[in-house]
Formats: sequence, C-alpha cells, structure tokens
Amino acid sequence: MERNEYAILAVIAAATVGIGVVTTTEPLSAFLVESTRQFVTTTAAMAWITWWALVIGFAIAGGVEAWTSDETVSELLEGHGAREIGYGSLFGFVSSSCSYSAIATAKNLFKKGGSAAATLGAFMFASTNLVIEIGAVIWILLGWQFLLADVVGGFMLIGMMAFGFVYLTPQEVIEEARDNIQDDGDRTARDPVCGMEVDPDETDYSVDTDGRTYYFCSASCKESFDPEEADTTIREQATSLSGWKALADKQWKEWGMLWDEIAIGFVFAGLIAGFIPEQVWTSVFSGATFGLPVYVFWTAVLGTVIGVATFVCSVGNVPFGAVLFSNGLPFGAVLSYIYADLIVPPIVDAYREYYGTTFAAILSAMIFVAAVVTGFVIHFVFLGFGLIPDPESVQIAEVQIEMNYKLVLNVLATGFFLFLYWLHRTESVGESGPGEHAQTAD
Repeated sequence: MERNEYAILAVIAAATVGIGVVTTTEPLSAFLVESTRQFVTTTAAMAWITWWALVIGFAIAGGVEAWTSDETVSELLEGHGAREIGYGSLFGFVSSSCSYSAIATAKNLFKKGGSAAATLGAFMFASTNLVIEIGAVIWILLGWQFLLADVVGGFMLIGMMAFGFVYLTPQEVIEEARDNIQDDGDRTARDPVCGMEVDPDETDYSVDTDGRTYYFCSASCKESFDPEEADTTIREQATSLSGWKALADKQWKEWGMLWDEIAIGFVFAGLIAGFIPEQVWTSVFSGATFGLPVYVFWTAVLGTVIGVATFVCSVGNVPFGAVLFSNGLPFGAVLSYIYADLIVPPIVDAYREYYGTTFAAILSAMIFVAAVVTGFVIHFVFLGFGLIPDPESVQIAEVQIEMNYKLVLNVLATGFFLFLYWLHRTESVGESGPGEHAQTAD
C-alpha cells in the first residue's frame, strides 16, 4: 500500500476512536481502558484463529502456481462464452493475487486480446474474491454458509459483469479502452515463473539461455526459474526439494503482497469491535422499518460504500466483515461489502489510468451495482433455504490459548511456515532426485 493510503487509514482509525469517545455513556477513562483491551484481544484472537488457515492457503496457492505448467492464458480468454468465462474464473482462482496485482494482470490479459468479460469480469474478480486464502478465512470467522454464499454469489457477480460487458457496454467503448492500453507505448515481457508482465528496461532480473532472454518481476521468480523444469510433472515437482523451494518462493511472494492488508484488516476489526459502542450499531441497523427487502437493499448499498471507503482489500476484508455482521449488518450486505474491494479509490484511479475515464466509470459502476444486487439476491436465496447463520456464531473472541485443535494446528502451521521460509532463503537445494534442479538465491 502507498503512504497516502496508510495516512487515510490512520484518519479512519482516529475517527473510529473519536466516534466511540463521543457516543459512549461510560466514564471516559474506563471506556478507553476497556475499549483498548477489547481492541487488542479481538485483533490477536482473529490472528490466532486464522493463522493456520492462512499458512496452508498460501502454501496451496504457491504449489498450484509453482507446479503447474504455463499456459497462453490470453488466447483462452478471447471470447465471452461459458468456456472463456470458466477459464477466466479458473485462472483467477489459482492466481491468488492481491487486488492491485489482479487488476494489473487482468489489464495485460485484456491488452493481449482477452475479452472484457473473461479478463476484467471473471479473472479479475476470481483472483481476489474466490481464492483459497479468503475462502479459508471466511469459513473460520464467518462460517461455511458465508463461504458458500461467497462462491455462489461470486459466480453470479461474474455472470452479471459478463452480461454488462457483452450486452450493455458499447463495443467501441471496449475497443477504445483496449487502444488506451496499446497506446501507452510500454514494451513488456511475461515473467515465465509467475506470468506477470514486466518492463524489460526497468527490471533488474533477467536470464539469457538458448539465445533467448527471460525477464522476471522479482529475485524470487528468477531464483525459481529453470528452463528444464517445463518438462517435469507435478508429481516430480511435489517429490523434489527444488519443487518445494519453488513453492516456497511463490508463497513468500504472495505473503509479501498481502501481509499488510491482512494485518490492517485484523487491526480495523479490533478497532471497530473495541471502540464503537453497541448503541451506535443499534441506531444504524435499527431493523426493517420499511420492510425487509428495503432494509436489505439499503444496507447492501451501505456495505458496498463501507468497502469502498475503507479500501482494505482481499483477505483483509473478512475480519472487518465479521465485526459488521456480528453488530447487525445483514448477511447479504456483508457479502456486498466483501465484493467492493475492486472499486476502492486507488484501484478506480488505476482503471482511469489504464482504460480512460469513460471505461473506468463504466467498469466501476458495474462492479458497484453487481456487488449490491448480488448481496441482495443471495440474502433472500439463503434466507429461503434457512442458511443464514446466527450473528452470535461469528468467531470474535478474546485470546484463549488452550490445548485443543487450534493450538495443534497453529503449532504445525508455524513449523511449516518456518520450513518454507528456510527453503526460500536457501541458496541451493537437492540435486539428486527427479526434477531437482539447483536454485540460486540473492
């Protein structure tokens, strides 16, 4: 995240504390002490509950990216039918990117000929909201019902985006957006390890082999690259130390992109839980005064607006969403909040820079409307099937380290995390097993 974004978040955090100070009915000193205690314990509890799932989620995502062969993705996304939308969703799911990386990759796929529906609809959304890590955290903090809703609603939102691009957006506007990218004059090359587009003139990482120059986005990708590994199978990768090093390098890169947003999500969840008095939530979510449909609709709009205003993306959204749900934001509105991470102000500004003002406005408006409508529809579908969980079931609690499955999972996950970190930092690994190739570190 940029420095100005941290500054805005600091202002929001200060405002959160200020709201608590102004609205509390307790003595100020007692309120500050108790709220600070609850803030710290809630933040720590959420981190403790989800730590093992984050480690496993990043490792699985790293394995998928490191052990599967590279594909000419843009060629598979040139149409806007079910096949192309499916491929876009699949590649988005396995890419496991932060929101900022996802929009950059989607831009490059769109630039190379992928349809707007398959790249800016399916791929971009799936790579932020349908990935392994966010699914694991949603399940732990909010419950399996929310995970099911995230997946079902995610495909609904992708379908709405595809419909909007194919039937509602003039083709000349889409082609003008593509021309805006083509006219930027940047010469880019594809990183053979992670698939990211890099500027050959700016990157410090390259390798010359067999008369060809390969360019990389980072030292870890350069370390993981070996031309011979293109012919190795997933089984050979999974049973070789070099394959696990490639996984470690890939998952560490994912941690590098997302750790701050995850941490901010936990911190904001703790701040909201600790400093906003219950009477504030009661006054905001006062109930279905004008009927349940109206209430769910306007809170879905509110949830989306909150998602835009806080601009904490991807996995970091979930802890805050858990606090909102536990304090009265309806089921579907929480889903709308989670889906709003692709229209936060810095990302909308990136859309404008990439595609031009007109297309950026259309894209942002489509995501906003789709997030609201999806949350609204999913709420009543799940209500009809009796699948909306009790807000009291949300995992927001004080830290209690006990001898139970959470402790065992966290200890094992910590050991696994340290092992992968050791592999990432190791200069070279085994050379004797099938598919094992020497690696070089920085």
